[in-house]
Amino acid sequence: MAIPDYARTNFNTLLRAVASGDLALLECTDAATGEPRYVLCAVGRDSGDYVMTPFGHLAPGNPYDAYLPPETSSGASSAAPA
Repeated sequence: MAIPDYARTNFNTLLRAVASGDLALLECTDAATGEPRYVLCAVGRDSGDYVMTPFGHLAPGNPYDAYLPPETSSGASSAAPA
């Protein structure tokens, strides 16, 4: 499966934010459920104001339960369980 351009661009932006120390973890509220989410954000500036660009939230619980790893060509999982 190929990674789409938008995801690669966002990932590279996230890497630049990490390298420059412009990454924040914010407690936000999920718009659909109202539950708290802990969101990774790049921090920028616009005319002296801080601008937070969200990239995603941290998975609660065990992320191995929430996601399926990519498959190898033989159909076996390419990631080891925790």
